[in-house]
Amino acid sequence: MKRKSRPVFLVIALVLIIAVIGTMVFLIKRYMPVKTQMNLTEYYGETGEGEATLILGSEILETKGLISGEEAYIPIDIVNTYLNQRYYWDSENQQVLYATPSELTSAAASDEAGGHVWLKDGTVYLSLTYIKQYTDIDSYIYTDPDRVAIQYEFDGVQTVTVTKGTYVRYLGGIKSEVLTKVATGSTLRLLAELEDWVQVATEDGYIGYVEKAKVSDGEETAFDRDFQTEEYSYITMDEKVNLVWHQVTTEDANAYLAESTQDMTGVNVISPTWFTIADNSGNISSIASADYVTEAHAMGLQVWGLVDNFSTDVTTTDILSSTSARQNLISQLVSASVGVGLDGINVDFEYLSEDVGPHFLEFLRELSIECHKNNLVLSVDNPVPEDFTSHYDRAEQGRVVDYIIIMGYDEHYVGSEEAGSVASLSWVEQGITDTLEEVPAERVINGMPFYTRLWSTTAGVLSSEAIGMDSAAEVIAENGVETWWDETAGQNYGEYQVGNTTYQIWLEDSQSIAEKVKLATQYDLAGVAAWKLGFENSGIWQTITENLS
Repeated sequence: MKRKSRPVFLVIALVLIIAVIGTMVFLIKRYMPVKTQMNLTEYYGETGEGEATLILGSEILETKGLISGEEAYIPIDIVNTYLNQRYYWDSENQQVLYATPSELTSAAASDEAGGHVWLKDGTVYLSLTYIKQYTDIDSYIYTDPDRVAIQYEFDGVQTVTVTKGTYVRYLGGIKSEVLTKVATGSTLRLLAELEDWVQVATEDGYIGYVEKAKVSDGEETAFDRDFQTEEYSYITMDEKVNLVWHQVTTEDANAYLAESTQDMTGVNVISPTWFTIADNSGNISSIASADYVTEAHAMGLQVWGLVDNFSTDVTTTDILSSTSARQNLISQLVSASVGVGLDGINVDFEYLSEDVGPHFLEFLRELSIECHKNNLVLSVDNPVPEDFTSHYDRAEQGRVVDYIIIMGYDEHYVGSEEAGSVASLSWVEQGITDTLEEVPAERVINGMPFYTRLWSTTAGVLSSEAIGMDSAAEVIAENGVETWWDETAGQNYGEYQVGNTTYQIWLEDSQSIAEKVKLATQYDLAGVAAWKLGFENSGIWQTITENLS
């Protein structure tokens, strides 16, 4: 019996051993982290001869860069989108322009590597050396596969610190392939938190996952930087701006300044409509008057000459996208302004199409340089922010010009599908708050209307006409209209019937203007502006002064 039981025991023992080994293998396979290195070509993507994958911050781009020797080249569109939007391709002269606060620099393009600008197969590439001249970035160039990693965000970055040396993996999980190893004390950029893993980016271009247990809690980090660049300075007034636009249509009309302003008080800036673009070469027509400026100065007024793009004979895109036309326009504007002793230039380019956006910004950068060389205040009129005007890029405008003026009117306009206020209070306030998301309040001026629209509806057909404050008061009085305060619009509203025509009017008066000026003080704006001189009633000036101070 003992002999028979011995083989059975051995079989059972062997089975148990195999089971233990199997269990151990299973546990090892399930719980032992793998250390298999991921194929980086598969991770970063295939590249052609001389190409390099681009990793910008925490994003691996489909667009490729180039590597030649020890220098890397980045497409200008990528540079402008992610790093620094002020590199401007001047196709007319085959060069890249870069406007600093005080000068316009240029770098000629070459059809081969070695310089700052490489024009290859119709694409403009900028060298990393050139980019770093004006842009605060950290860059890393690697081979096998060829790639360029660039970090460009250094303030308010969420980070974690590695508390125990570990691996960054392609996916969250110990069985995921390894991208790179990170040492204790390493700082990783935190992208997202999962239950047991965090998504991170390394400084040198790996985006993956590490175990949450091996890193600290996330915290906001500001990286120490020693990069220095020239900062913009601004020519601004020591007091709140109280501006009125003066529509001047002929040179002879300049002589009526005193008559036009005889009841005006409190205003410290007047902006006559003197300049307009005359042709697609950037020439201007001017009715500027040195005598007008002298007279205005004697009244204690600064004079900011307005330039518009209202001529039907010009195409704004053609002018601003041509460096020769753009710079001719700037030269003529500044020369005419200095010639009559102006204090500033007010740019009123309206209905700008999306394709003109980059060229408009370059125009403002270049004009800013010349204005500040000549001690001219530069202000720019902007429509109330809407999705379809995002290409105006008020944030970039606000970095390079002295004042951004919101044209806080034409909420409803000739051609509107329904009658309504020219500038309801809630609409105006929304325009202010949206602008302040991009521009500092101390350099934002809110424009107000001195006019309203008298709407008429006859047999379902809507039309309107713009009228000033005194004319609106006459309409109300002559037709015996009873008005009431529309709390939402922040205006007095009235309507009446004549025959088969219904008339409606949202009044701009001392009460509505007071509410608009109060918004400027509530948001601590730089001041207010009004369109236009001659549409006001005599008491409106005191209303503005009282509520602005």
